[in-house]
Amino acid sequence: MRQPEPDKQAKKAAMKTLREARKTMINAASTKMKRQKKTIQAILDQLKDGAQTVPTIAAATGVSTAETLWYMAALKKYGEIKEAEKDGGYVKYQLAK
Repeated sequence: MRQPEPDKQAKKAAMKTLREARKTMINAASTKMKRQKKTIQAILDQLKDGAQTVPTIAAATGVSTAETLWYMAALKKYGEIKEAEKDGGYVKYQLAK
């Protein structure tokens, strides 16, 4: 069996060291992404029952109103949801599909 070239060995060692040094950051980012996906899915599931306001969605999902509003803005921007009728001073949102 052929031995890897010294240059390849050095690169492999450097990559291993880099991965180890960034392990904590990678795990934190991965955890955050999983939480975001879970939150987005909870919001979309809530909207399957029909149009709702941000405070209603926040209460049903257990996510703060401010964070829910942030997610709603992102979902609207990417065409996942759209505005429906108004409910008093609040806009209701519904699934776009």
